[in-house]
Amino acid sequence: MTGERLDGRYAKLWAASTTSALGSGLATVAAPLLIASRTDEPLVVSGGFAVAWLPWLLFSLPGGVLVDRVDRRKLMITLDWIRVPAVALLAVAITAGNVGIALLYAVLFVINASEVVFRTASGAMVPAIVPKALLERANGRLYAGTTLAHGMLSGPLSGFLFGVAASIPFYVNAGTYAVSALLLGLIAGAYRSRPGDEPGEPVVRRSMRSDVAEGFRWLAGQRLLRTMVGLIGMLNLTLVAATSVLVLLAKERLQLGSVGYGLLFTCMAVGGLLGSVTGDRLIAWCTPTWTLRIGLLIEAATHLVLATSTNAPVVGVTLFLFGVHGALWGIVASSLRQRLTPPDMLGRVGSTSLFIIAGGNCVGALLGGAVASKFGLTTPYWAGFVVAVLVSALTWRVFDRAVVSAAYAEEPTVSR
Repeated sequence: MTGERLDGRYAKLWAASTTSALGSGLATVAAPLLIASRTDEPLVVSGGFAVAWLPWLLFSLPGGVLVDRVDRRKLMITLDWIRVPAVALLAVAITAGNVGIALLYAVLFVINASEVVFRTASGAMVPAIVPKALLERANGRLYAGTTLAHGMLSGPLSGFLFGVAASIPFYVNAGTYAVSALLLGLIAGAYRSRPGDEPGEPVVRRSMRSDVAEGFRWLAGQRLLRTMVGLIGMLNLTLVAATSVLVLLAKERLQLGSVGYGLLFTCMAVGGLLGSVTGDRLIAWCTPTWTLRIGLLIEAATHLVLATSTNAPVVGVTLFLFGVHGALWGIVASSLRQRLTPPDMLGRVGSTSLFIIAGGNCVGALLGGAVASKFGLTTPYWAGFVVAVLVSALTWRVFDRAVVSAAYAEEPTVSR
């Protein structure tokens, strides 16, 4: 074990990201509750989810270019301060009884447009403040903070606060973004990615299109990374398709009510938290190669259990294991990307990954209900099982121990 450790800069970044995730989680839960309190029209309710997902497709790629062009810490601070007045305005409008669906949609759009760039900048900033040997630990703790704040605490807290007054979750949300901005402001140093951006050096100006294309080309030329991004996009497509009808599966096959349905997600979140906290040790013990390979098998097994089981505890345990796997996969994927990608391209490569994954999520959300309606409730799960088996077979050799070990040993270079 090395004598290196995560310092105060990382602690502030972790605290800012976790606080920001808590605020975003409050809005994610409170927004549909607010919409449902004003209308029972399904299209209007689902429109809130569409507005929340749209920025991930629109801004992930240009956001990555921006992250690679400016100081990443200052960009994150700016994004937080943009969100503070936007959410506060919504909270004030709710208090005054003068909020409309259009205003809520607009604020959700601003929150998520800022979030996609914020996450890209945060991931790109990690290698600049964390020793290379501790990337897995650093990423694991970031995942743990996000899982705890967004996946476990924000739901019940937002529901409770909304029950007291509909505006309170949004006031608290605005406050979390302000705290996040202040914490980021305490991190010392400059975090520009390109040497040409340093004072006294010439700055090379390129079009956004050429910068986006360069990120795609670089990722396409990296067999290990492009395989991981491609299969995560494919697996997320089937996962979201399956999750989109999970409420019906819980009701009709598992005989669960609303509380039981919520507990299924709690099982997954608890697994994700455990995997995040212990991730660096589990990955070191299991090796990154077998972490990835076993994860593929867990993906297939999860869909198979959901397609065949009518036993709620079995499904709960399966989703718990899936949560552990999801955290470990995220840690390995992030750490490999940070190790292999040139520092001046971390934003674009990270945002390209988000774009592909978000595309899979959107398509999966549309497909899940359509497939289940036409072919039966368990069809999305059988389809997910078949896709996971095929993906495992096609990519198994890509995650060869020698290949992954070489990737961990490789030193990234500045792209130009």
